[in-house]
Amino acid sequence: MTPLLEISDLTAFYGASQALFGVDLAVNEGEVVALAGRNGMGKTTTIRAVCGLATARARALRFAGRDLSGVAPHKIARLGLGLVPEGRRCFRSLSVRENLLVAARKGPWTLARVEALFPRLAERRDQSAGLLSGGEQQMVAIGRALMTNPRLLVLDEATEGLAPLIRHEIWSAIRALKGESLSIIVVDKTLSELLPVADRCTVLANGRTVWTGRPADLDRDMQVRYLGV
Repeated sequence: MTPLLEISDLTAFYGASQALFGVDLAVNEGEVVALAGRNGMGKTTTIRAVCGLATARARALRFAGRDLSGVAPHKIARLGLGLVPEGRRCFRSLSVRENLLVAARKGPWTLARVEALFPRLAERRDQSAGLLSGGEQQMVAIGRALMTNPRLLVLDEATEGLAPLIRHEIWSAIRALKGESLSIIVVDKTLSELLPVADRCTVLANGRTVWTGRPADLDRDMQVRYLGV
């Protein structure tokens, strides 16, 4: 099986400073992959490199059979990669509805479907995104990415800093998306929620892939050594 996303020996730089030293990552169609690691280990940089937002080189960097090397971020998005960035980055002056529609592309994910997934957004559709709670803004960010009708959804820090009730709603939505066989990469620090939803897990340390496998095989020693559990 050819992976939907294939990354091999990925290196990335911020100016003259090297941030990634050899990341390997693959996502198959319909698979949920957890990207894990302590803070500063390269998770967000890996995502930025895939999305064309960081200077990167790789032995292989392919999405849906297309070489992503040098491809502009907006063109990568059009190929079907939907990013939910760390920090949400909603358009604060726009309403919830406008935030969702601004990214809309034809496909099964419509405004009605997003509002069914997140009923809070239906209740607040005419409210400015800047007046929402952090958790509600995260729902907007996920909904906006879904409105692009992506082949791969990438969630960077899916529930960071959110209240427990909102985290529960976000994880319920991720499980629902998995049930629809959407391919997903999830970055999150809450291993008790992250690992059960994942089909595979890739762990980064110091800008390198140090472990890949089934979440059930990520033993306690590995968690303590690389994830700070």
